Amino acid sequence: MINKNSKNNLTSSDTKRYNLRIWKVLLGCISIFALFITLVGVGSFGALPSFRDIEHPKSNQASEILAENGKTIGTYFVQNRSNVSYKQISPNVINALIATEDTRFKEHSGIDFKRTFAIIFYNLIGKKQGASTITQQLALNLFSEKARERNFFKRVMQKFKEWIVAVKLERNYTKEEIITMYLNTVAFGNQAYGIKSAARVYFNTSTDKLTVPQAATLVGMQKGITMYSPTRHPERSLARRNTVLFLMVKNGTLTQQDYDKKKQQPLNLDFNAATVNDGVAPYFRTVLKGDIKKIFQEQAINKPDGSAYDLDRDGLKIYTTLNYDMQIYAEEAQKEYMKVLQQEFIKSWKGRNPFKDKELQIEQGIKRSDRYKEAKLNGKTDEEIKKDFNTPTELSIFTWKGDIDTTMRPIDSVRYYKMLLRNAMMSMDPENGHVKAWVGGINFEHFKYDQVQMGTRQVGSTAKPFTYAVAVENGFSPCYTVPNVPVTIDGYGAPWTPKSSGTIQGTLTIQKALAFSQNYITAYLMKQVGPVAVSNLATKMGIPNVPAYPSIALGSFDASIFNMVGAYGTFANKGYYTKPIYLLKVEDKNGVVLFSQKEIPKPVMSEEVAYVMTRMLRGVVTNGTGSRLSYKYKVNTPIGGKTGTTQNNSDGWFMAITPQLVTGVWTGCEDRAFHFISTRQGEGANTALPIFAGFIKRVYANPDLKISKADFEPPKSGVSIIYDCSVYQKQEEAPTSDLDERLGF
Repeated sequence: MINKNSKNNLTSSDTKRYNLRIWKVLLGCISIFALFITLVGVGSFGALPSFRDIEHPKSNQASEILAENGKTIGTYFVQNRSNVSYKQISPNVINALIATEDTRFKEHSGIDFKRTFAIIFYNLIGKKQGASTITQQLALNLFSEKARERNFFKRVMQKFKEWIVAVKLERNYTKEEIITMYLNTVAFGNQAYGIKSAARVYFNTSTDKLTVPQAATLVGMQKGITMYSPTRHPERSLARRNTVLFLMVKNGTLTQQDYDKKKQQPLNLDFNAATVNDGVAPYFRTVLKGDIKKIFQEQAINKPDGSAYDLDRDGLKIYTTLNYDMQIYAEEAQKEYMKVLQQEFIKSWKGRNPFKDKELQIEQGIKRSDRYKEAKLNGKTDEEIKKDFNTPTELSIFTWKGDIDTTMRPIDSVRYYKMLLRNAMMSMDPENGHVKAWVGGINFEHFKYDQVQMGTRQVGSTAKPFTYAVAVENGFSPCYTVPNVPVTIDGYGAPWTPKSSGTIQGTLTIQKALAFSQNYITAYLMKQVGPVAVSNLATKMGIPNVPAYPSIALGSFDASIFNMVGAYGTFANKGYYTKPIYLLKVEDKNGVVLFSQKEIPKPVMSEEVAYVMTRMLRGVVTNGTGSRLSYKYKVNTPIGGKTGTTQNNSDGWFMAITPQLVTGVWTGCEDRAFHFISTRQGEGANTALPIFAGFIKRVYANPDLKISKADFEPPKSGVSIIYDCSVYQKQEEAPTSDLDERLGF
């Protein structure tokens, strides 16, 4: 007989034994897993970040260049990343991110096990989904290999590392800090890293002003920054944005009514490419970067550990004087007029050969080109290079209608660019020297040479006010009359007798002589005061290397726009010279000031002489060579100015002063051998003045800039120098039409 109790006892015993084995296996697995996690945690399977690393996570941060109102002009970057604080992030971004990526973000401690097991189930049935929390994604962004491993086993190992770092992050940071770090580290494509850069690149706005649809667009890109790029695939991006909006409804942070309304809206991008070549003030940003590097090196400004700062990685804040709106207006005014002037220039040479007897200039142009330098580096002979330059090839050529891809001989492109007019301008506040606008050239991508500070050109008649100022300081009244006849000056080498065309016959006041840029009377004044006094004054006004020769009265020396604007600022600033300044201070990413500066005005001439010069320069605009500013461009505010045209019409200048702005504009070809044929077209009144007109009209039209239209204030102590010539004699009223200015040596 079978003993039933014995069978039951055996079963019970076996069950206990089996259960014990299961528990042993389970505990063994747990122990092995715990040991495995411990080994991962101590770095046995690859280094993990230290506590210090977690306390101070590193990432490449772009250095920001800020305008005077705090608006970002541009960035220096390896990765275009600028960090923001939690308070600077719109709640719309936070809500969209949590609803899309991690609905239980505020509840878990770095790992959402409930979601993890659910995702494992979905993946088993073929529905692939990600299980990483926001904290885990941050761990990957900050400390892992940056890219998710494709190998299954390596990816599993990587996931465990993410878990450990995620837990450490949760222990050391608040939820607000974690989500802020995440948004500061993620990529958004188009060289935008972090939410701040993304807001600027895609919508030209700040992070705190991102709307719900904008936030949803940017968050939606995290599923695939290429696939859902609003610039490459706008339809996909729009659909993904609406998915994010729906998830926000599901998560309770957006109402159904708002969803129905917002999903109908277009993307409304305001795209701003984050490259060095594009954006506002590229010439200025390049010069500024070089200056900061030089300052840091000369003043030994280094990191606490002694290493040098890296502008592309260390997230510096660079505060400048540039006015964002004025910079835009300057660039617009240049582009608007140079299109027209370039057409005039080409037409003026119709039927003529501009390259006749200019083989040397073309050869120099070839040798300055990047193509030639690269060929030399590659060891090509001169004959091989010559053959290359005469062989048609595919080139991208700059035009004012946009870049053109074409096939042409490189030597023909050199000739083309020789006939392309260049232009530059700068504007500053004469009181403190703060530069407000800086346009170093016509197109930074094609022509990187800065013509504001780095480039110098012959200044022509814009130098005449220096001689007149010395004369006034030495007792000459603006109403003093001089016969307008040739003058010869001896004692400085060969006798100097300047030429003059467009001469007004008879006797003129020196005020009228300056207004109409008369060479003979300027030479007469130079003979009275001497070139040493004029050279000394120009030097005090910030223009270096002005030789003490009589011809400097007519602008035979070279100077930069930067220095000429600074010099003219002396007239507008009551006789005080203030060196132009554009960098105010530099801070590190923590707000510690590394460098700061402030220019101190220096007295150069008496306030009375400076005021009289403003009256004489106003005469240039009201009745002289600069009169088209009023009669053609309808700018009738109190502005002083001086046109300048150099020999053969190679350079055209216009210098303008108001109580609050001093501006200089230059126009000419890269090589002085290429120029306008006629003075009527090549004079500064036609090549440079119109750009100032376009700029100042835009400035005056913006009341937020608070640029007054008031006249220059006379000295409180009064003016003893007579400058109103009508008090003593009746002068024949000057013609209202513009008089061509011609200069010859």
